[in-house]
Amino acid sequence: MVVLAVVTALGGLVALLAGAYGLWRTRHTIASGEVTQALVKAAQPGAERPLLQFETGDGRVVEVVSPVPRSRKRPLVAGDRVRIAYDSDDPRETVLLGHERKGIDRGFVAAGSAILVLGLVLVAVAL
Repeated sequence: MVVLAVVTALGGLVALLAGAYGLWRTRHTIASGEVTQALVKAAQPGAERPLLQFETGDGRVVEVVSPVPRSRKRPLVAGDRVRIAYDSDDPRETVLLGHERKGIDRGFVAAGSAILVLGLVLVAVAL
C-alpha cells in the first residue's frame, strides 16, 4: 500500500511540474522573446499541425511545426500570416500569440496537485 501511495504522489508531482514548466516556458517566451509574423505552410504528409516559417532578427529563416493544431477558432490555412513570439536563443521554441493553450498546462498543474495530495494522504494513512 505504501508503494502505491508513493507512486501516486510521484505521478502527481511529475504532472504538476510538467504543467508548471509549460506555463513558465510560455510566459518566458512571450516576455523575453521576439515577436514577428510567420507564414503558415501546409502540414507535412501524415501530420496534423501546419508549418510556420519566419525570419529571425539576425536574418535566419526558420521553419517549425506549429505549437498548436488547427481549430475552428484558428484554422491556420496555408498562406496566412500569424503573429508569434520566439525565443531568440532557440528560435524553434515558439508561441502562437492569442492561442497559447495555457488551459492545458493549468489542467496539468491542477490534476497534478490533486493527485499529489491524494498520494500524500495515502502515504499518511498507510503509515
